[in-house]
Order: sequence, then structure tokens, then C-alpha cells
Amino acid sequence: MRPETLLLTLFGDHVLDRGIAVSTGGVLAVLEDLGVGQHAARATLDRMSRRNLLRKVRRGRQAFLALTEHGAAVLRDGQRKLDGDVVERHWDGRWTLLTFSVPETRRADRHALRTRLGWFGFGPLRSGLWVSTSTEDISAALAELDLLEHADVFRAEAFMWTDPSRIAREAWNLPEIAAGYARFLERWTAEASDDLDELSRRVQLGAEWLLLIRHDPVLPVALLPAHWPGVHAAALFHNLRRQWTRPAAERAAEVLESIVDDR
Repeated sequence: MRPETLLLTLFGDHVLDRGIAVSTGGVLAVLEDLGVGQHAARATLDRMSRRNLLRKVRRGRQAFLALTEHGAAVLRDGQRKLDGDVVERHWDGRWTLLTFSVPETRRADRHALRTRLGWFGFGPLRSGLWVSTSTEDISAALAELDLLEHADVFRAEAFMWTDPSRIAREAWNLPEIAAGYARFLERWTAEASDDLDELSRRVQLGAEWLLLIRHDPVLPVALLPAHWPGVHAAALFHNLRRQWTRPAAERAAEVLESIVDDR
């Protein structure tokens, strides 16, 4: 588990939209409970500051950490994923098709675009053609990369011999996604991390779930194999998350000293 994923989960639970900054020492203590050493933790904090996700706040001799506007936006997007379902239940049978052509000189932007498309539930069907069953507006993500004029988007439905289930199998590695959910079920049904307190458990649970769902396009039931394990995994995740909410908040109040972030 990458320390950055653990940190984002921690800040999403206990800092986002609360108008506070939390003590650096407290954050390091939580990471240490999760098995992240001081050197790796501090390096991660520095890297997240350079990426404009976190900013440092000083009060006298104490150091605190707050979310930047960009960091808060990233976490809100993550919270939307955490709170969402893993199955699309209102599909109208139509697909969103996105084509793009990015110059070779902008290879890094092309890679960033593919990462963003995956996050928004798109899968690669052919070279330069990505598909999704969602109607979510991705224009802001394209504009942020300055690629809006290099892409076109359409809505269409499968026709004649084209089987929608085959499209789903070609665009996404469904067996791999299912295996991830099965491992999650096995791990957390067996009461994993029993030696951790509820704050650490909830952070670890959320971080693992984020890693899983970032690869899940959230497809309609009609396109998924029978007995899709994501449904049971999601039920377990939401149940455990609710179960640990109060004790995690109490533990966070003890270890994460906070101040009002009046910036």
C-alpha cells in the first residue's frame, strides 16, 4: 500500500471540508501505526506538497498540514468514488465513445489522458477509441490537459451483430477486476488487520477500496458475469466503514491535533 494512498484516505476522512489543518506529528504517528516508517512518510509528505495536494502551516514552533484547493478537489472526486455503487443500475443501452489523437510530442499528456479516462470509467476498445456506459461529463478533465480540441465524443448503441457483452470483455479485464474483489472479500471477511485500532483499519480499508475501484468502470448488470463479486465486496466495504466511523473519529481526535485553517 503506497503511503500516499493512505494519506489521501486519512485526509479525506478527517480533514476534507472541515476548515482545519492537522499536526504533522499526528499524521506521522498514524502512518507509523500502518507500518510506514518516518523516512518514507516524510518523503511522501514532501512529494504531496510539491504536487500541490498539501500545504504546510506553522503555528509557533509546531507544523501542521492542510489541503490545498487542488488537494480538496482530488479528494472530493475520490469520496464520490468511495460513496458510489460498483454496478450501473440505470443504463439506457447506449455507449459513450471517445476518440482522440494526441501528437507524439505530447506523449506525457497522452499517458495522463489515458489515466484520466480509466478513472472516469472508460476502457480502450481500439487504438484511439475508448468506450464507457456512463454519461459523465469529462470535458473539464480534457480541458485541464489542454486536449479538448484533440478529442471527440459520441453517444451510440450496439447494432446488428455487435454484442455489448463482448465489447465489455474487450475493453476491460473483467476477470482481473473480479479477482481483486474476491481477494478483498477474503481479506476483510477474515477480519484482517485485527491488531490495528479502528482509525488505522478504516484508513487501510478505504485505501484498499480506492485501489480496487479505480480500475472498475462500474458497468451495468447486463454486461457483467453472473454473481459479480463486486456487489458483495461493496456491501462489506460500506458496512465496515460505517461500523468504524465513530471509533475512528474518536481516535483521530486524540492523535491528530488540529487548528483552524483560516486561509
